Amino acid sequence: MDTNFFQPAIAALVSTAIAVRSYRRKSLNLSGAFLGFIVMTIHIAVNYRFGAMMLAFFFTSSMLTKVGQEKKRSVDAEFKEGGQRNWIQVLSNSGIAAVLVLTVWKLMGSLDKCLDSKESRLVTALIGGMIGHYSCCNGDTWSSELGVLSDVQPRLITTLKPVRKGTNGGVTKAGLLAATAAGSIIGLTFVIFGFFTTRCTFDVALKQLLVIPLSALAGLGGSLIDSLLGATLQFSGFCSVRNKVVGKPGPTVKKISGLSILDNNAVNFVAILLTTMLTSIACLYIF
Repeated sequence: MDTNFFQPAIAALVSTAIAVRSYRRKSLNLSGAFLGFIVMTIHIAVNYRFGAMMLAFFFTSSMLTKVGQEKKRSVDAEFKEGGQRNWIQVLSNSGIAAVLVLTVWKLMGSLDKCLDSKESRLVTALIGGMIGHYSCCNGDTWSSELGVLSDVQPRLITTLKPVRKGTNGGVTKAGLLAATAAGSIIGLTFVIFGFFTTRCTFDVALKQLLVIPLSALAGLGGSLIDSLLGATLQFSGFCSVRNKVVGKPGPTVKKISGLSILDNNAVNFVAILLTTMLTSIACLYIF
């Protein structure tokens, strides 16, 4: 991605190690590991800070997926040990960001920049979109993985009525707090790496700290958008045979909420897209 061979070589080595490790630990299946390698290599080869945000999302989410697996197995009808994300899930959680990364590379190569709309509105919007993207991804994952472990019964976001655990669109206070914290982790990663990869005037550099509360809001907002889509456009029903909430209608399934328009991957993709756009616009006004 640059005339310098060193950074792409480092990117390929790091991505290979992570993809192999993730496949062995069942965080990714074979197709997910292959696409994950490609996406990780693109991020790190273009800009170390972009790679750091992606890896902050990947590692923290993968760790939380492994927490309380027995409890999750009893609730989740599509439970897979370790998570085992496939290529579709990798694409829905990183495809938009990969496009943004390549666009930034086309505009300015591997040179890192502070968020500063006075210098470049387009670059600020693109980088802001990436921050929103991974804040949403991390927020939604943390919310789902920790929310289901809460002893508090979730409430459907559209009606606030109590629903069974595993219902699409069900939210808890613990889950929403987790989403906010998850978003702030992405912002903190962006800011910390920026100390080493960018050079800005003091006032611009100081303003970068606003990325942390912005990313926290993006994590929370992305999780809420995801829940709203899940409650309305994604089917949830209780199967009397499996004694679990399922995502498809059937003769033994009693509907809880939602329409069979989007599946989980599509819901994630739309929520990420909307959060990416909103955060991108917000960055133009803030920075």
